[in-house]
Amino acid sequence: MSAADTYEISDDPARIDRDAAWAYLSTEAYWGRYRTRADFDHQVDIAWRVVGAYAPDGSMVGFCRALSDGVGLAYLADLHVLAPHRGHGLGKRLVAAMIDEGPGAGFRWLLHTDDAHTLYEQFGFAAPDSTVLQRPGQR
Repeated sequence: MSAADTYEISDDPARIDRDAAWAYLSTEAYWGRYRTRADFDHQVDIAWRVVGAYAPDGSMVGFCRALSDGVGLAYLADLHVLAPHRGHGLGKRLVAAMIDEGPGAGFRWLLHTDDAHTLYEQFGFAAPDSTVLQRPGQR
């Protein structure tokens, strides 16, 4: 059994450790720092789906959430893996669980990233074509 096999991936919303996710997102993530804890809790509450990565001791060491219309379009957000647990393929496993192994497997998926293009390209993400327009946030 490899070290990666000792981690569990789960889409059970009851298992999400919001404190652990918030600790990372509010201090280490470059995106979304304008959010308050109440904002983040609201985002998790209304998420279409959440997926967590769990170490052998049960602690949550990775997280992502998605927004969706539940029919054909979804947005992947807040994906992260805590630094001590990187290098075990958990980022790939989180993305796979969210976009390929769940109810959104056939959806058109969107995301924003400034530094993880290589990860997402492995799952078919590419620069948008001429059919996509974006209005940047005002924050």
